[in-house]
Amino acid sequence: MKKRKLGNSDLFVNPVGLGCMGFSHASGDPVDSETAVKTLRQAYEMGYDFFDTAEAYTGFSPDGSVSYNEELVGKALHDVRDKVVIATKMGVHHNEDLSLTVDVRPETIRKSVEGSLRKLGTDYIDLYYQHRIDPKVEPEIVAETMAALIKEGKIRYWGISETTEDYLRRANAVCPVTAIENRYSMMARWHESIFPICEELNIAFVAFSPMANGFLTGKYTPDTKFEGKQDYRAGMPQYTQEGYEKAKALLELLTGMAEEKQATMGQLSLAWMLCRKPYIVPIPGSRKVERLHENIEAGKIVLTEDEVAEIDAKLNTMEFEVFGGHSTK
Repeated sequence: MKKRKLGNSDLFVNPVGLGCMGFSHASGDPVDSETAVKTLRQAYEMGYDFFDTAEAYTGFSPDGSVSYNEELVGKALHDVRDKVVIATKMGVHHNEDLSLTVDVRPETIRKSVEGSLRKLGTDYIDLYYQHRIDPKVEPEIVAETMAALIKEGKIRYWGISETTEDYLRRANAVCPVTAIENRYSMMARWHESIFPICEELNIAFVAFSPMANGFLTGKYTPDTKFEGKQDYRAGMPQYTQEGYEKAKALLELLTGMAEEKQATMGQLSLAWMLCRKPYIVPIPGSRKVERLHENIEAGKIVLTEDEVAEIDAKLNTMEFEVFGGHSTK
């Protein structure tokens, strides 16, 4: 697989990265530490070299202990640190009702970066994201803080997650942004308007939830029993009966094309975005070794321009209910 360059950096990664969130957060009870570290290490050995985590990806085990995602990633990769790209994020705290508290004041960023360095067991972070926009802090202030951290050697590059076009331009004018991390999938295409800016400013688009929180694998239905309140998928609109019915045509499309390509539905959904733009890097997440292997193999699937155009044309006729607050058509 040909590696992809992350924006204006000297970071090169395989086409499919690994979203590590599910090992400790939002996918049911956290995986026990030993198993999580072992699985993350297996991911590295099968070819993953871009690992995405965050300060906020914590979870509570049945025994009441706290699972810190950054610690799991750090333990799994400590002896191959120079062979991987680690991205983490700051500025978000998850509340019990699933709402977010956002704080990206300079003093908060500095406290967060020190905590992340300690948990990861490293003295630098390759790519440090602002996890969400904080309406109380101007983008220029965040960018100035990131520039200082780069100069100090604590981070190499920085990015913004769930950014808007205006916010991105203002931040980039102060300190060049290497990557944005926004929700993107066949069912969630509302950020495509930012593609021209990524191209203009040489910024990578890291796609989180590239399979619509598992929906595009075809493995889940409205009857699926998710793992309680720690598995956020249980309340997502694509898993309601109405949402599922709206997306049936897409599942049928994926089923047919996947058979033609001798691929899985999930692989095809990843290959679609990889073949759309050379600067897109999806970061699907899974806790299962077989699924991790399946996902990284998607980087070998080639769709022609005509095949991508055919999929796009069909997607343009479809309407979805999907997590993220949008119905897309």
